[in-house]
Amino acid sequence: MKERVRAILLTTDGTMLVINRIRPGIPPYQVLVGGGIEPEDADLEAALLREIREEIAGEAVNLHPFCRLQNDKSETEHFYLAQILAWNFDDRTGPEFTCDDRGEYLLEEVPLTVEAVDALNLMPPQIKDALLDAIRAGNLTVPVA
Repeated sequence: MKERVRAILLTTDGTMLVINRIRPGIPPYQVLVGGGIEPEDADLEAALLREIREEIAGEAVNLHPFCRLQNDKSETEHFYLAQILAWNFDDRTGPEFTCDDRGEYLLEEVPLTVEAVDALNLMPPQIKDALLDAIRAGNLTVPVA
């Protein structure tokens, strides 16, 4: 079974970063930064830090497990809370950005409010529910070491 890692990247401005995916023939949707674990990754956190560097040329700190879910492809997805210190979407290097048939990837900052998160078409849908629960409970804050 394939495992994936994803980051709920919280900014010091009280927002989180999402990637808007625009693909031909399907409604736009959002995903959190992350991807598959590679054989050279030492562990889940190393895989996630690599994905953050590839996808948004970012540096994250204070990674803490948030939840683990099964997606609709029967893959296990490990979600982490993290603080994003810096990013530069123009310097991304992931292999998905070189394929013309993959559609668009647009980075967006989303306020950490019920209204803003509820308006997203966030995939997988279970993470949206988990985020909304955490926001309502007041538990979605920037993690500290």
